Amino acid sequence: MKKKKWLIIAGTLLAALLIWTLALSPNNAATEQEVKVMRGAFEVIIATTGELKAQSMERIEGPEGLRARSIRLQEIKIQDLVPEGTIVKKGDYVATLDRSAAANRQKDLEDDVEKVRAQLERTLLDTSLNLRGIRNNLVNLKFDMEEKQIAVEQSVYEPPATQRQALNNLERAERAYQQELQNYTLKEAQAQGQIKDVTINLYQKERELQELLNVLDQFIIRAPKDGMVIYYREWGGEKRKVGSSISPWDAVIATLPDLSVMESKTYVNEIDISKVKRGQPVRIGVDAFPEKQYTGIITEVSNVGEQLKNADAKVFEVIVRVNESDPILRPSMTTSNKIITAAYDDVRYVPLEALFGADTMTYVYRTNGIRQVVVPGEMNDNFRVIEQGLEEGDEIYLSLPQNAENFRLAGTEYIDILKQRAKEKKEAEEKQQREIAEQEKKMQEMLESMMQPPAPAAQGQGQRKRRENTGNAGKNNAAVDSIRTKPHTPAPVNN
Repeated sequence: MKKKKWLIIAGTLLAALLIWTLALSPNNAATEQEVKVMRGAFEVIIATTGELKAQSMERIEGPEGLRARSIRLQEIKIQDLVPEGTIVKKGDYVATLDRSAAANRQKDLEDDVEKVRAQLERTLLDTSLNLRGIRNNLVNLKFDMEEKQIAVEQSVYEPPATQRQALNNLERAERAYQQELQNYTLKEAQAQGQIKDVTINLYQKERELQELLNVLDQFIIRAPKDGMVIYYREWGGEKRKVGSSISPWDAVIATLPDLSVMESKTYVNEIDISKVKRGQPVRIGVDAFPEKQYTGIITEVSNVGEQLKNADAKVFEVIVRVNESDPILRPSMTTSNKIITAAYDDVRYVPLEALFGADTMTYVYRTNGIRQVVVPGEMNDNFRVIEQGLEEGDEIYLSLPQNAENFRLAGTEYIDILKQRAKEKKEAEEKQQREIAEQEKKMQEMLESMMQPPAPAAQGQGQRKRRENTGNAGKNNAAVDSIRTKPHTPAPVNN
């Protein structure tokens, strides 16, 4: 075993020595590749990854009555949901919502209805008893008044003092009867008001219960039209599924997309967004069907950037409409988008690897020993346009050649052009940064103004207004009191 181990170590050392020797051999030096300046059509492309979605869709939502103030159901879980991609007809079953929270609310409302009904019965009974007592007292007072009237009639044969006493007794009896009659009228109005309040409360509770029952009848969700069920994607990016919750303000469960017109939603890096415009053509590929190719056009470019998860740079949302209609296209399919921001029919261009230097001086190494300064133009992922400095067919090195320091510099007349372009580029970037800063400042000022309390002047006006309203209310109350103190003609009471 030891002998075999030493043989393996010796073989490894020998192989390493051989590789090192070959690496130092001059015959194995890296071969310098040469390319020619090309001429022809050239496209500037921004490549992005997107996701298909329908341009228009029908929403499958929870019950319409969830937003009613009396329902008070904040979150409702999805108990059952058909698989995504299911083809449904109008009225077909789609989902079932969990009734647990709604059932508890139903029990509370039923208890409230029973309590208010019992309260109404008690109010009616108390009213009946109170008014019956007053009516009996009125009858007794009327009998007493008639007796006093008889006493007055009989006192004509009595001394004047006795007659006066009889008249006084009759007046007191009449006054007592009238007061009790007014008391009956007020008590009757008061009882009617109490009954009305309880009746209104009962109606409200019964209406709330009925609204909840109507909502519960809609906890079985059905398709509003024909289509393919696609789960709704929440703002966080996750799709709704069994166990997800809906709320009165976001009750969408799934969608029925119109597959005849599809879009690709993609995101463009903030560095490239200035090149993207509405109306630009796009070549679209679908990862699921690499042999298929489609065309599209940009219809929307967001003005506000956003930070995606697990991304450092900000991106801007871009919507691309797919020109073709194909039944194999489905929502959420991944697309590869090539946005054509510029296209040229006849220009000179070279590989990006052949360009060296910076914006103030860009050059190439020609095979004739010249380090040629060039004026570069647009570029894509692989090539860059050469506006000045090279001609079609010129041979250049694709990588840094040996003895590059010995190459003779040529084309210095283009350096001023390069410096001017670098200056213009810097000014444009600074202008763009200023505009972004101004927009952010305006947005911040707007948010701060919305959060500030009302100005003192406004508060003073509000206080004066409240005082005026209070004064008016006092005048109105005084007017009501004056009306209440006016003499009241009682209605006759049937015995």
